[in-house]
Amino acid sequence: MTTSDTAVHTQPFQAEVSELLHLMVHSVYSETDIFLRELISNASDACDKLRYEAIASPSLLGEGDALTIRIIPNKAAGTLTIADNGIGMERQELIDHLGTIARSGTKAFVSKLKEAKDGLGLIGQFGVGFYSAFMVADRIVVVSRRAGESDVWTWTSSGGSGFEIARAGDEEAARLARGTEIVLHLKEDAKKYLESFEIERIVGAYSDNILFPIELVPEEGEPRQINSASALWQRSKSELTPEDYKKAYQQIASAFDDPAMTLHYRAEGRYSYAVLLFAPSTKPFDLFEPNRKGRVKLYVRRVFITDDADLLPGYLRFIRGVVDSEDLPLNISREMLQNNPQLAQIRKAVATRVVSELESLAEKDPENFARIWDAFGAVLKEGIYEDFERREKLLALSRFTTTSGEKRSLKQVIADFKPNQTEIYYLVGDSIERLKSNPRLEAATARGIEVLLLSDPVDAFWTSMPSEFDGKPLKSLSQGDLNLDLIPRVDDKDEAKKDEPEADEAATIAVIKAALGERVSDVKASTRLTSSASCLVADSQGPSRELERILSQQNRGMKTKPILEINLRHPMVGAITKAQAGSKAVDDLSLLLLEQAQILDGELPEDPAAFAARLNRLVLQGLGA
Repeated sequence: MTTSDTAVHTQPFQAEVSELLHLMVHSVYSETDIFLRELISNASDACDKLRYEAIASPSLLGEGDALTIRIIPNKAAGTLTIADNGIGMERQELIDHLGTIARSGTKAFVSKLKEAKDGLGLIGQFGVGFYSAFMVADRIVVVSRRAGESDVWTWTSSGGSGFEIARAGDEEAARLARGTEIVLHLKEDAKKYLESFEIERIVGAYSDNILFPIELVPEEGEPRQINSASALWQRSKSELTPEDYKKAYQQIASAFDDPAMTLHYRAEGRYSYAVLLFAPSTKPFDLFEPNRKGRVKLYVRRVFITDDADLLPGYLRFIRGVVDSEDLPLNISREMLQNNPQLAQIRKAVATRVVSELESLAEKDPENFARIWDAFGAVLKEGIYEDFERREKLLALSRFTTTSGEKRSLKQVIADFKPNQTEIYYLVGDSIERLKSNPRLEAATARGIEVLLLSDPVDAFWTSMPSEFDGKPLKSLSQGDLNLDLIPRVDDKDEAKKDEPEADEAATIAVIKAALGERVSDVKASTRLTSSASCLVADSQGPSRELERILSQQNRGMKTKPILEINLRHPMVGAITKAQAGSKAVDDLSLLLLEQAQILDGELPEDPAAFAARLNRLVLQGLGA
């Protein structure tokens, strides 16, 4: 053992931890009960980890007491102790776990915390629950001995810029056979948490379903268990109430909202397992982390194994809960989890059941389904791209903003098809407002056709694959050729425009092509436009313009040249035909057709200064200046 191991060592917190502690110490929350729930949850995790490691190394459990969490109030000293006899921590683990936050997006989380009026649901969702203790304590002492180790260490902090770590004294070492004690020196305004009835109230509300006994050790009287310590998912649905499920959800998911959907069942047959899953009603902060990690916990015969088993596909990563198998081996490794055929069958069956439950909810309880869609619709649509087997079901679940309204299903869209309409039309862009004013809608609007307006980034991906719903193909208004001639118009003004003279198609296109050169791949007469002069579209065989834009932002893929479509009845296009070929006016008008189409697509012209100069010249010519 080195000298540095035995001496008192002072170390600063990670920058994000210091900022987080500042928020905690200055009480940004209107409710502080969360601290006890979080410390109990951490103690439960420590007991779970020991039980799992003891499968391979039974000696870790030793001859000690059963795995238990203890809460010990001491009014004379003004301290509240939360102790467990779980896995414990050695010196470096104390530094790593209590001095840093090893999660991506931490800065964004702290920023959200500053903005939140009440951050009750945020801490647990982001895995920084230990620090919530600084809301009620001005000093915290952590004493820990890792199972199987002889050394006992203390970690001490007053919530300032750092912490101290040192070898524990003889008395502490003798008291702690293994596990962790967290001693909170409570602030004056937090002394209510020394009252037994307060402790029991919080445990009953948030931690009743923790699988290990939680014992209250009062200053007078015998220790007594204050939670049910039962695996709720193993109980019959008939025994449980909505409030039981709500408490279980909040404990399992470290959440404070109500579940929008609850799925509880037992599968019997070739494989036996219990399932208790919840769909939250609010969006967690880690929903769009790059690893798209799920948060469903895997148990084997009520022994916690991991929350990293990928029990659901990535597009269902918002689901929280538990799957408890009766058949998997207890000593299954993480490597075995990835390739275990039994687990693969469980994954497939549970995913199918979740999608079916969402279908049922959409039909029977549209209001609750709408809450799920508002929070997780963009995530569910990832499955349309990834999950060919369930694509039709996911399309049926999807709700869209269209030119006719919000939260429209494809079934509703098809029911409102116009005479002779055979395709479902859509338009992809970066915002609903910009899509509503997009010139590519004009021909569809003139015929009263309902168009899906798709503004989530994932929309550019799933629409890149050939898709159909109920036998009706999905067709982009911004890609490939479009022919709506068989669908009658409903707009008399647009019908009247058919009598307006068209510019000479061949001559006009030839002049514009010569002026634009290599800037576009082709120039075509448009069937999409009724009042605008031009628009840009993509070839039917290549990526859509929106997908190409997203990929180019990530330096992926090559940018292709667009096709410029022109409205031969527009006066601007007519002016090009009348102007002398090769003149400055033809070049200016042709380039303006391209640049205004780029602007309407949310892009900047290739040369903004040249665009401004060109526009000024044309305005002045029009004014006769």
